[in-house]
Amino acid sequence: MADTTAIEDHILTSIHGHILKIEMNRPEKKNAITRAMYTQMADALGSAVTDGQIRVVYITGVSGIFTSGNDVLDFMNAPNTDADGPVGRFLKAIVTFPKPIVAAVDGHAIGIGTTMLLHCDLVYAGANARFQMPFVDLGLCPEAASSLLLPGLLGHARAAEYLLLCEPFNAVQAVAIGLANVEHSSETLQEAAWAKAEKLAEKAPASIRITKQLMREGQHDVLEARLKREGEEFAARLVSPEAAEAFQAFAMRRAPDFSSFE
Repeated sequence: MADTTAIEDHILTSIHGHILKIEMNRPEKKNAITRAMYTQMADALGSAVTDGQIRVVYITGVSGIFTSGNDVLDFMNAPNTDADGPVGRFLKAIVTFPKPIVAAVDGHAIGIGTTMLLHCDLVYAGANARFQMPFVDLGLCPEAASSLLLPGLLGHARAAEYLLLCEPFNAVQAVAIGLANVEHSSETLQEAAWAKAEKLAEKAPASIRITKQLMREGQHDVLEARLKREGEEFAARLVSPEAAEAFQAFAMRRAPDFSSFE
């Protein structure tokens, strides 16, 4: 089946024909992403850019979970969001990736689990998929250029529901707002999404790359500027008193108390 398989910590990568499969494999932590995992995914995407064998990238999670977002404790220990750091490298890699990216989303897709989908070309959601961007609830701010792309996709009012109120939404809603293509049952999700990846891999590769480039032409400088701006704000928020309260509340399994903040 797979031509090659590599297991590095909590990221599984395998090549099936012309498809690179990237799986987040940390089920005991609901596939929460650490800095090491960001590095591994950035490296995998970087290598795929110049690998002529790879025509499509397929991203998913294991055990019925896409990802619960960033590993909060990992980021508390080293709150570094430099552009050349693990998160910055991954975001740049997925934003600028020239080949099609297909995502199969089952279970929770929290924080980066939702925002990375804005940079995928085809997104298929399982019926039990649950999306949320709780950055404000953590005393943080949006990332992955979501503060730019979501208002453009949904309009300001709808985007505010998800970025300011941090309201969760399901697979049906994800399809309705244009974040996902189709909702599938959890039982058929992977097979259906993989079939789309295979269909892409069979098409003329240069035509696919050029078409993706044309679809996104003119966005690069704007996205790069927003990634930089968000990254600066995110780094500042990570060491803010609000984030400290939110992270402490998370560790203590209680609701954060922002009543004394201005």
